[in-house]
Amino acid sequence: DEQIERERASQHLAGGCCALAAIYLMGKFYVANAGDSRAIIIRNGEIIPMSREFTPETERQRLQFLALLRPELLGKEFTHLEFPRRIQPKELGKKMLYRDQNMNGWAYKKIEEDDLKFPLIFGEGKKARMMATIGVTRGLGDHDLKVFSSNIHIKPFLSCFPEVRVYDLTQYEHCPDDVLVLGTDGLWDVTNDQEVAGVVMEVLTSYEPNDPCRYTMVAQELVVRSRGVLKERGWRLANDKLGSGDDISVFVIPLGGPGNYT
Repeated sequence: DEQIERERASQHLAGGCCALAAIYLMGKFYVANAGDSRAIIIRNGEIIPMSREFTPETERQRLQFLALLRPELLGKEFTHLEFPRRIQPKELGKKMLYRDQNMNGWAYKKIEEDDLKFPLIFGEGKKARMMATIGVTRGLGDHDLKVFSSNIHIKPFLSCFPEVRVYDLTQYEHCPDDVLVLGTDGLWDVTNDQEVAGVVMEVLTSYEPNDPCRYTMVAQELVVRSRGVLKERGWRLANDKLGSGDDISVFVIPLGGPGNYT
């Protein structure tokens, strides 16, 4: 993240990215995630999550706590409190449900002038945005990213620090069909863990266990199914739902057995 900041002037690159990394070291997989990509292990048909997405919804309390500690980051335009909906001026003095950085549930408070500011986190699901600007809360770069038509920087809230999970391969016997799947959000937006596991098993069983192409073909099939087919109404999946409009990158890594090529 610091290197991107140093090189943004010389390379004229002001963008950013999410990062998902898997490192194999001395019998263990270390999976580090900063962003909204996802990693899962499929072992004997069982799904083992190896990451979690970092979005305005999943990191609400961290963002609110930072805003509480450093209110100057909000530029007097945002409030760190969360309300079920946007408050209108006519509701001043009335009671409304709210949540702060310490709350999982909701409580009532009297609406004050400060509560009329735009919420730090707005929207739900994939439409949730931090400062109405960005849908992820961890990643690299984006040092110059600001709230639209303002001088408020997003970066203090956009953390570059990943969450790391460890998987010990020596604790289990792995067969050629046990894999680690890494995918960007373009895959997971339209395909859930169970559907990915189904594709993995479907494709792997159609190849011999010692065929090194079988894992590449799983990754290819996951990309194709998540993108869908181009029709008059855009890219559509087999169930006619809208296909993924984001980038789709997938790695399928064997964990053991005769199919574990190096």
